[in-house]
Amino acid sequence: MSSSAIASHSAIATGASPISLDESALYRKITWRLIPFLFVCYVLSYLDRSNVGFAKLQMLDDLQMSSAVYGLGAGIFFVGYFIFEVPSNLILHRVGARRWIARIMVSWGLLSAATAFVTNPTSFYVIRFLLGVAEAGFFPGVILYLTYWYPAERRGRIVAMFIAAIPISGVIGGPISGAIMTYADQIWQLRGWQWMFLLEGLPTVILGIVTWFYLTDRPSEAKWLTSEQKQTVAHIIEAGERDKPDTSVKSGLVGAKVLLLCAVYFLLLMGLYGLGFWLPTILSAAGAKSPLQVGLLTAIPYGCSVVAMIVVSRHSDKVLERRWHLAIAAVAGAAGLVGSVLAFNNEVLAMIAFCVATMGIMSTLPLFWTLPTAFLGGLAAAAGIAFITSVGNLAGFASSYAIGWLKELTSSTEAGMYLLAGSLVLAAILVLSITSQGVRKIS
Repeated sequence: MSSSAIASHSAIATGASPISLDESALYRKITWRLIPFLFVCYVLSYLDRSNVGFAKLQMLDDLQMSSAVYGLGAGIFFVGYFIFEVPSNLILHRVGARRWIARIMVSWGLLSAATAFVTNPTSFYVIRFLLGVAEAGFFPGVILYLTYWYPAERRGRIVAMFIAAIPISGVIGGPISGAIMTYADQIWQLRGWQWMFLLEGLPTVILGIVTWFYLTDRPSEAKWLTSEQKQTVAHIIEAGERDKPDTSVKSGLVGAKVLLLCAVYFLLLMGLYGLGFWLPTILSAAGAKSPLQVGLLTAIPYGCSVVAMIVVSRHSDKVLERRWHLAIAAVAGAAGLVGSVLAFNNEVLAMIAFCVATMGIMSTLPLFWTLPTAFLGGLAAAAGIAFITSVGNLAGFASSYAIGWLKELTSSTEAGMYLLAGSLVLAAILVLSITSQGVRKIS
């Protein structure tokens, strides 16, 4: 959709005459101001929650923990996340993103760094639970925050640019984590996994302090926008919000569409977190010789997925179609996971399969977040986005523990990969059950 068409559409919706300001230039300005910074914040967020997958390569032996204990500890993060997600997002909606995201980042950075000093399963469980409590509200808070700035027809590609931090954290985080664990091992009598938590957690604290001074809560408060630009953004956002009937906290928590989307997101994240937590272990079992080599290999599928998710999201925005794009991506992710099992003895084919799996799984995420933001507004959006995120992220607990349990039971990760693939296929089926009337303008 062209900028002039968007302006005309907004004007028609509000009964006003079209605003002549170049919206494309305006949104380029907004995007350059907000998205790179939020992107870096999310890279650190995802790295701090998932680097436990690399730590596993050393800490299990050091702390005498089993795979099942690791799976429970890795997953218990999401219990704390689940409990505090909705309250956290409602607070953000009330006090503003600048203050609340800064608080979230400082607290999670300190707790992530403190993971370096766990000594037994109990302390591992406690620190992972508290890390989930601290980080609760960050992702749904940013998704909500973006609805204050971007209309629905621009949101797919913008969310994709933000969520691209997940695969980028794999591209850069894998080699960095592997290098720290390899070369910092035994410095000052600390193991490599301990240095990894310290060196990857403390930068988050610094960036959290910067967040307090850098972010702008609403377009109307942006000193870096002109008065005409502020008016244009307000005009566009108001036009989109006017069509959203669901504005109460209750409608964001118990509506049928919200509950269905909770199930879809849970199933999608089964694939995402299961792959993220166990990919380093799978690559190590397949022949990677060191943590550094594992890190370099994990960068390949994540790098491919960055391109895929941007391309798919742009095409989805262009044709304003979400469900089939999401369903096809989910099935592709499932096919890749199955292929990784079938080609396990062939390193090249297995890596290709992992690339397909990661590309498919990652491409579903920005498409998914166009669904709830299309029909939820106000407090319903704050509560609904957080509720969907909290329920969905329980998949992080379920997938990590289930794969760990299946690995203990079968001495293989194959059954776990089939479980994740089945989850993605079921997610695709549920997405296609949403009618075009079920979600406005995203059929």
